[in-house]
Amino acid sequence: MQSAFLHSRGSVGTTSLHRGRRCSVYANPHREKRAKEKSEEFAIKMPTGEASGRFQNRQTDEHILLLAVIAWGLLFPVGVDAWTYHYGDKSDLTWKEARVFCQTWYTDLVAIQNQEEIAYLNAVVPFYKKYYWIGIRKINNTWTWVGTNKKLTKEAENWAYREPNNRRDNQDCVEIYIKRDREAGKWNDEPCTRKKRALCYQASCHPSSCNERSECVETIGNHTCQCYPGYFGPECEYVVQCRDLSAIHKPLHMNCNHPLGDFSYRSSCAFSCEEGLELSGPATLQCLRSGNWTAEIPQCKAVQCKSLNIPAHGDFNCSHVYGDFQYQSICDCKCTEGFAISGTESIMCEKSGEWSSPVPTCKVKQCQEIESPRRGTMDCVNPIGDFAYNSTCDFSCEAGFQLNGSKTLYCNAAGQWSSHVPLCQGVQCQPLQALAHGNSSCFHINGEFQYQSNCTFSCDEGFSLLGEGMIWCTAHGEWTSATPVCQAVECPKLEAPKNGQLNCSHPHGYFAYNSSCAFSCDTGFVRVGSENLNCMALGEWTGSEPVCEVQRCPKLRDLENMRMNCSHPLGSFSYRSACHFRCDEGYVLNGTSTMKCQPDAQWSDEMPFCQAIECHSLQRPEKGSMACSHPVGMFAFQSSCEFACEPGFNLTGIKASHCLATGNWSAPVPTCEAIECEKMDAPANGELNCSHPYGDFMYRSSCVFYCNSGFTRIGAEQLQCTAAGTWTEEPPFCEADKCPALQKPDHGHFNCLHPHSNFAYGSSCNFSCSVGFQLVGSGVLDCLARGNWSEQVPHCKASICPVLHAPVNGKLNCSHPHGYFAYNSSCAFSCDTGFVRVGSEMLNCMALGEWTGSDPVCEVQRCPKPRDIKNMRMNCSHPLGSFSYRSACHFRCDEGYILNGTSTMKCQPDAQWSAEMPFCQETKAPFLKQVLLYTGSVAASLVALTLSGGLIGLVIKRLNRRGERKMLLSHTSDLGVPGVFSNAAFDSGS
Repeated sequence: MQSAFLHSRGSVGTTSLHRGRRCSVYANPHREKRAKEKSEEFAIKMPTGEASGRFQNRQTDEHILLLAVIAWGLLFPVGVDAWTYHYGDKSDLTWKEARVFCQTWYTDLVAIQNQEEIAYLNAVVPFYKKYYWIGIRKINNTWTWVGTNKKLTKEAENWAYREPNNRRDNQDCVEIYIKRDREAGKWNDEPCTRKKRALCYQASCHPSSCNERSECVETIGNHTCQCYPGYFGPECEYVVQCRDLSAIHKPLHMNCNHPLGDFSYRSSCAFSCEEGLELSGPATLQCLRSGNWTAEIPQCKAVQCKSLNIPAHGDFNCSHVYGDFQYQSICDCKCTEGFAISGTESIMCEKSGEWSSPVPTCKVKQCQEIESPRRGTMDCVNPIGDFAYNSTCDFSCEAGFQLNGSKTLYCNAAGQWSSHVPLCQGVQCQPLQALAHGNSSCFHINGEFQYQSNCTFSCDEGFSLLGEGMIWCTAHGEWTSATPVCQAVECPKLEAPKNGQLNCSHPHGYFAYNSSCAFSCDTGFVRVGSENLNCMALGEWTGSEPVCEVQRCPKLRDLENMRMNCSHPLGSFSYRSACHFRCDEGYVLNGTSTMKCQPDAQWSDEMPFCQAIECHSLQRPEKGSMACSHPVGMFAFQSSCEFACEPGFNLTGIKASHCLATGNWSAPVPTCEAIECEKMDAPANGELNCSHPYGDFMYRSSCVFYCNSGFTRIGAEQLQCTAAGTWTEEPPFCEADKCPALQKPDHGHFNCLHPHSNFAYGSSCNFSCSVGFQLVGSGVLDCLARGNWSEQVPHCKASICPVLHAPVNGKLNCSHPHGYFAYNSSCAFSCDTGFVRVGSEMLNCMALGEWTGSDPVCEVQRCPKPRDIKNMRMNCSHPLGSFSYRSACHFRCDEGYILNGTSTMKCQPDAQWSAEMPFCQETKAPFLKQVLLYTGSVAASLVALTLSGGLIGLVIKRLNRRGERKMLLSHTSDLGVPGVFSNAAFDSGS
C-alpha cells in the first residue's frame, strides 16, 4: 500500500488559548502540475493589481535585492515538518480496513477541523471516483469522531444536501467528496462495507507523549508537555502547595479533604464553630492552582445579646466567657434592702442571641394595710409608698383606756410589720379562777372584770369555805382579797390488812370526802370482809376493815411404783406446799416430777404415773424394707429392727438399730439412694432443662437441651441417666447460624465484629464510603437468628455536583469517572473561534458536591478601532459587535488618490486585523511606475538566467504556495480556529 503525503498548512500562529502546529507538503505529481499552472498564472498577474501598488516608489536595485532574498529563502528552506495528511492511492478498503491502515502507519482517519481544512484537502487530494473515508461513524445512533469518541456537534456538521439519508438503513460511515462537480468537500453517509480510499493524518502528539498531569501541545516540528494548572516540575511531578491550616485552635473546627496531598492544590477545608458561636468568613476554603486559598481563614465570633441596664434599687453581677453580654454570659440580679426581684434572678445569653428570661426589676416590698384600733388613733409616715418598706405608724388610746401592744410599728425589709397592731382596753382587774367544788356569782361592767365588779362564793356538799364569801374590784384594778377555796371534809386514816394490800384514791385530799379504798389479799390468801370502803360527807367510812386467810389444796394419795416427798411452809397441803415424785428402776415418770399448791387452791399439774421406757417409732426407708422384734413393748426398750434396699438403690447407713435404755435408737434409719450419673452443664449459648425424680443427676434423671435464638443444636435433644450411672449419649453443643459472607462495596470499606465466628449470628458490620462518596442504605448490618442480614448490603454513590452547561459561543468537554457530574468529574471549557474565555478553564467536582469555581463565559474578541485617514472612505459591518471578530471594513480613496494597501480588512479570531491599515496616495509619476515595472521584469529575467531558468519557477511556486497558505489562513470558518485540532486523537482538553 502506497500513500501520498499532503500538506496541511504552513506555520500558523495561534492565540495563547491554543496549541501551535506546523505542517509541510511532500511531493505529489498531480499537485506539482497544478502548482506550475498556478505559478504561471501568478507570474502573469504579478505586475498588476494591488501587489504592484506596494512597490511603486521603490528603487530598481531594492527590487532586485528583494527578489534575491526571496530566491535564497526558496533555495534553502528551514523548519521541521510535523503534522501531515496522507491518503492511499492504490487499494480500495472498507471503512474498518481504512481505519486499521491509518492507525497502523499514521495516527487515524482524518479528523476535520474547519472549512479551511476541507477546502485545502479538496484542493490537494486527487479526485477519485469512489471518494475517501474520514473518521466519523454512527455509534449508538449518534455520529461520533472515532479518534476522540466525541459527539459530532451541530456547528461542525458539513453534510451534503439531504444527507445523511441512511437510504438502506446501514449507512453508518462517512465519505468526503473530493473534487466532486458539485458540493465538493461535503460529507455523505455510506455503508461501512463499501470500498474507498483512506484519508489519514499523522500527529506529533500521542497518548503516551505526556503523563496524566500534563497535556501534549503541538509545536513547530515537535511537541511539548505543558503541566495542567496546579502542577509543576520537569515531569509535572510536584503539586502546588497552599499555606498549612492545621494550626487552628478551638472553638474553630476544620474538616479537610486532600486528594493530592496535605494542603495542596484541590484540597478543600470546611469550617464550623462550637455551639453558640458564629462563623465570620467563608464556610469552605479551597486551595487554588495559584497556591493561594480562596479566602482568609474564618473566625468564630460569639453570639451577642443586648446589653443590660442596671435596674433601679438593684445591681447586676455578670460573668462573661467570650465578651461583654455575649454567648454564655451569666448575670445575677441583686436588689437593695427592702426591694424584691420581679422576674428570674439569674439570666444567661443563649446561642440564639436572646437572654434566657426577661430582664428582672426591683420592686419595693409592701406590708399589709392596717387601721387604727377601736378607742384609739394611728399616725403613719410613708417615705416610699403607702404601707411600704420604711413606713412607720404611731398609736395612742382615748382617756380611760390603755394601749395593749407596741406603741410604734414599722414596715421592715421583709415586708412585715415589726409587731401586731395594738389594742385600746379599759383598766381591768385580773380575771378570777373558777371556784373548785364551789360556785361564784359575779357582777361585770361591760362584761369584764372592771372597776366596781364583785363576786359571791359558796361550796358543794362535803366541802367547807376557807376565805371571804365576797370580794370587789377596786379603782386600781385590784381585788379586795384573794379568791376563797372549798376544802373537803376528812375521814379516819385506814391501814392495809396482814398478807394483803390497801389501794385508795383521794380526789379531794388524803382520806377526805369522796376518798375510796379497795382491799386485796396476797397470792395464796383469800379476803374475809368488805372489798371497798368510801369516805362520806360527814367524815365516816361505809364499813369495817377486812382480813386475809391462807388457801388449801386437796390431799395427795400414794401410787404404786412411785416415791413422793412433800414440804408444807404455810400448813398441810396449803398454798406453797410442794411434792416431788420419782419411779422405780426400769420405769419412766409419765407426767410432772413436781407438783405445787397454787394460790387458787389447785395443784399445778395432774398426778403422774410410772411406765416402761419407749423409743420413737421407725419407718422403712423409701425404696427399702424393715423387719423388727418388740420383747417388752412396741418400739420399747430392747426392741430391734433390720433394714434392706430395693434392687437399683444403695443402702446408706447402718443395717440394724436397737432401742436403748436412754430411749434412743443405737443408729439412725439408713436411706436408699439412686445411683448417680456425671453432672450435666448447659451448653454454651444454650439452656438445660432437667427432671430429677430421685435427686440431681441420679438414676432416671432426664435432661432436655435447647439452643438460644441464632444457634442450632448439634447432637441429641434429650439424655437419660441409666441404672449403670452413665448417660444414654454424649451431650450436644450449640453452633451459631451462618449468614452469607459480605464483600466491601466499591469505593467503600466495612469493619466487622464476629463474637462467635466469621459472618455468623451476632456478627455486626459497619459500612463507610471513601471521600467523595455517600452511603446508600443502612450503615450497620447485623447477622440475625435466621442466618439473614438485617438489611440489604449498602453501596457507595459518588457525591453529585450541579449540572454544567456549555457557555454561549463555547464548548464543554467533561470526563465522568464516577457518574454524570459526580465526584472527580472534570470539565474543560473552550470558546468558539473568535471568542475568549473569561473565568476558569477547568472545573472539578469536589467531595462535597461543589465545583471548584464558577462557570466561565465566552466574550467576543475585539480588534483595535481603525483610525480615520485623510482622503479615505471607510465602510464597516459588525455582525458580532463594534470592531469585533467578523467585523469587516472596506476602504476606498477620494478622487485623485489611489489606495496603497488592502481594500478590505477583517477582524480575525486573534483580535488582529487581517492586514495593515491602507492609506490613500496621490496619483503621480506614471512614467516612473512603468520604469519600475520594467526594471522589475528585467531583474526577474536576470535572476532566472543566473539560476539556469529554475529560480523563477521556484519563486513563482513559492509565491503560489504563499497564496495557498493565505487561502488556508482565512478566518471565515464556522468550525474553529485554523490550527486548533480539537477533534484530534489526543485532545488537550481530555
